[in-house]
Amino acid sequence: MKSIFLSMMAFLFISSPAAALSNESIHWGFKKAKNGKQADAGEAYNQLLEKYGAFYKGNPNDKVVYLTFDNGYENGYTAKVLDVLKKEEVPATFFVTGHYLESAPDLAKRMVKEGHIIGNHSYTHPDLTKMSEDKIIQELEKVQVKTQELTGQAHMQYIRPPRGVLSERTLAIAEKAGYIHVLWSLAYKDWLVDEQKGKEYAYNSIMKQIHPGAVLLLHTVSKDNAKALEKVIKDLKKAGYRFLSLDDYIWNEQLDIPFAQSG
Repeated sequence: MKSIFLSMMAFLFISSPAAALSNESIHWGFKKAKNGKQADAGEAYNQLLEKYGAFYKGNPNDKVVYLTFDNGYENGYTAKVLDVLKKEEVPATFFVTGHYLESAPDLAKRMVKEGHIIGNHSYTHPDLTKMSEDKIIQELEKVQVKTQELTGQAHMQYIRPPRGVLSERTLAIAEKAGYIHVLWSLAYKDWLVDEQKGKEYAYNSIMKQIHPGAVLLLHTVSKDNAKALEKVIKDLKKAGYRFLSLDDYIWNEQLDIPFAQSG
């Protein structure tokens, strides 16, 4: 009887390796970029993300920006953001929740129709470190299925954890489910809709942290972002920056293929 019990425990351990990993919550943070020098989360976090194919910044030698947005709910500004992206021919990734898909389906459809990527921000925006593996998978699958139903985007491989909370266990679970964690190296406190400080504040908050390989996180609930975005993009282009998609990151950086130079 004892041997049967031990065999069962061994099977459970082998079949659920994530259970043996640390579930200590990591609240994503880093030393901010300054004077064009990249942001840095420190060697321990850098190694942990690399272990699971996750990332938060790109090549320090390429003046590239990866533009990403978190869309928990619609606040009336996403259409303006999409207008700017279309005008400037800039790709972006929108990390959406189930609430967003349910309440703003036309905008989700427009994102994909205009060539952008929809990423997974979970269905109900929970702390994934406090959920079972099955519940985490359910959260991700519901977003993927709903996105495909609405937009036709069949493949979904990028995840941004709600509130930037993760652990080695959740990294492993997501990787096993076919997801890549995409964090960020440039952000500012833009999500509080009652504390907007004007488009110049948004512009300056972004530009003072800009660096090569930046993964820029913005929230579309911010009216300041919607107003500042076009100037940010135009001025970064003037400064020699290019805007690429997360798919470009995977193709060029993780596969170690040099960027094609324009011009």
